[in-house]
Amino acid sequence: MTSAPARRLLLSVHDVSPAHAERISRLTEVIERRAGESPFAMLVVPDFHGGWPLAAHPAFRAWLRARADAGVEMFLHGLRHLDESRHATAMSRWKAGVMTAGEGEFLGLDRAEADRRLRDGRAELEDIIGRPVAGFVAPAWLYGPGALAAIAAQGFALAEDHFKVWRPSDGRVLARGPVITYATRTPARLASSLMVSRAATLGLRRLTNLRLAVHPHDVESPAVMREFERALAHYGSYRRISRYADLAA
Repeated sequence: MTSAPARRLLLSVHDVSPAHAERISRLTEVIERRAGESPFAMLVVPDFHGGWPLAAHPAFRAWLRARADAGVEMFLHGLRHLDESRHATAMSRWKAGVMTAGEGEFLGLDRAEADRRLRDGRAELEDIIGRPVAGFVAPAWLYGPGALAAIAAQGFALAEDHFKVWRPSDGRVLARGPVITYATRTPARLASSLMVSRAATLGLRRLTNLRLAVHPHDVESPAVMREFERALAHYGSYRRISRYADLAA
């Protein structure tokens, strides 16, 4: 008789950049207070909005290297986290305008430009952390055809969107289920994301792999931080906080 697979909790901090250094420090303190030295992931943007190049912030670079040495998984999270594309289809325009506030950088890129940004961002981040990146996650979890082709060709170990984690080299899906995250742009989005997070406590209980993601501006909402800590405590009571790499293993 085979035993049921262990249920995992995968934690990620998005938009890691010197632009948000103080907010990210506060988020990691919350995670480590609730989860101890358990592993989690940081999604790093090499030049946030084109105004925060990592090369200009040596102290932050050293901090990233120290976190990677301590076991934090480092994912490339775009190059600038800013959508500068002209979107050709109505669906892409809808995604760019509704699903994110102009930050879906990889939604409208052609293959050549996606290749270039991936190469440049990956080379810089791997030079900083001294090891391969754990994978790639597009800003706002939005991918266009050019981005999907580029990440597959470049051999990233892992990628994720709103509903799955997969291996780009062969398309194999390693985890299914929605990522739990929080929206603070408007009161309605905030209320909706809090409701979804609470409902997920029961609704997603049977998932083998559950993903929970936070963003720097979440720390500015006391309601989000209360819910995030509640969710961490609840899921941590019956799930193993795990690395994304465990999915491939």
